[in-house]
Amino acid sequence: MEERYIASIDLGSSKLALTVARIDGENVQVIYYKETPSDGIYYSYVRNPKKVEVPLKEAIKEAETELNIKKIRQVVVNLPRYYVYQETANGKIERDGDCITQEEVDSLKEMALNSYPITDDKNEVLYGAVAQSFSTEDCFQQVEGDIVGMVSNLLEGNFKVFIGRKRPTENIDVVMNDLDVAIARKYFLPEVTARAVLGTEEMENGVALIDFGAGATSVSVYKGKIMRYYSAIPFGGKAITNDIRSECGISESLAENIKLAYGACMPDKLVTLGEKIIQIHDEHGVPYKQLPVKYLSEIITARAAEIVNAALYLIQESGFADDLRNGIVITGGGANLTNLANFIKELSGYNVRTGYPRHLFSATGCPGIYDTGAVSSIGMILAAKGDPHLNCLDKPKPKPVPVETPADSAEGEAEPVETSPENPGDVTDGTLIDPEKFGEEQQPKKQPRQPKERKKWPIWTKINKIGESVGKIGETVGEKLFTLTEDINNESV
Repeated sequence: MEERYIASIDLGSSKLALTVARIDGENVQVIYYKETPSDGIYYSYVRNPKKVEVPLKEAIKEAETELNIKKIRQVVVNLPRYYVYQETANGKIERDGDCITQEEVDSLKEMALNSYPITDDKNEVLYGAVAQSFSTEDCFQQVEGDIVGMVSNLLEGNFKVFIGRKRPTENIDVVMNDLDVAIARKYFLPEVTARAVLGTEEMENGVALIDFGAGATSVSVYKGKIMRYYSAIPFGGKAITNDIRSECGISESLAENIKLAYGACMPDKLVTLGEKIIQIHDEHGVPYKQLPVKYLSEIITARAAEIVNAALYLIQESGFADDLRNGIVITGGGANLTNLANFIKELSGYNVRTGYPRHLFSATGCPGIYDTGAVSSIGMILAAKGDPHLNCLDKPKPKPVPVETPADSAEGEAEPVETSPENPGDVTDGTLIDPEKFGEEQQPKKQPRQPKERKKWPIWTKINKIGESVGKIGETVGEKLFTLTEDINNESV
């Protein structure tokens, strides 16, 4: 199977992440990943398309240059995570009594989506649906993997339908149309992110996935390998950054850098880090403020407690709070706060772990691809690889190997110049000259000065020459001694 390339763009409230992966059968190799500060995105949805286009255009151009490709033709993108609610939908089909196929299950899902009545179709749109259970005239509440292959005259399905605002999706279209990049797929992130972070056993036994984004924090609950519940709140890492900015009277970019470098929850649990003091300098390098790390942790913990308590409330609202045998998994850029997992465990009593991208792919020269902030990008790549017809760009060209010039060659030697019957010329000092243009502002270029070649004498020749030299020196010294002796004798007389 010929290799393909998939490009994904994660439209986040604080960053844009562009990822390119090479797909060869079942093998996925990430060849490019880079994050760029975003603008015009609030609560994970595109509010101002023109502001989004500026950094995104530069990010795409930089990727095309680094990968040595002419153009990224199409991409897969994410749908917003906030302003989304869920409803229940049903579908039913009559059959001939033969075995149920996967195609019938998929068509039943499409039927449920297409027939679901949206109350405000001008402002709302379906983001997707997740099958909850299937039934026949003999069996009830069967999962998708068990219903395929059964014999029945009736097939009925129950689905969770996720509905979001239409304007954010239309704004994504505006951005990509202006950049002349086609949209191959739009993914509802909670489902694809879970596949990149959670293990099969966790989704089977019950787990809650909390994704701490910059503009929104989402909660997805899994049980029986199926997403049973989803909701989100409009608070995330950016709220923590704004608290640090307003409390300390510093810029937003500086507050973000301080959070990333020294951000931690539970100030009473800090040991050596809590004793540190951050010295803040102005634009001229003059120190003007000191910020104790322990006080910084108190600011962060206050906002983190608000976000975590809201997420725990959503878990209770799901009705699966007592079925989470594998506890809570936290992921997203905000999950990197020190002690956040322990803080959630202390508040909730669940086992908590930090979710990094599972090693379902390989990557070379892509810093940050295995961090929690890259799970959305990896989830979209893994979801899109299942489409064998999806190819987002042409095969990248190999980077040209630099040719060694005479100035860079060893020992300053000039490269030889060849002549041929098709290209005759006079060779003067190692430079090829066109005889027709000679004298018309075309002068031979001076070649690097050639080092003089030393004559190589046989060893006995060298010894003889040394002996001759020594002999000449002896004769000269002897003559001088003889002359000096005569002068002394004359003086004595």
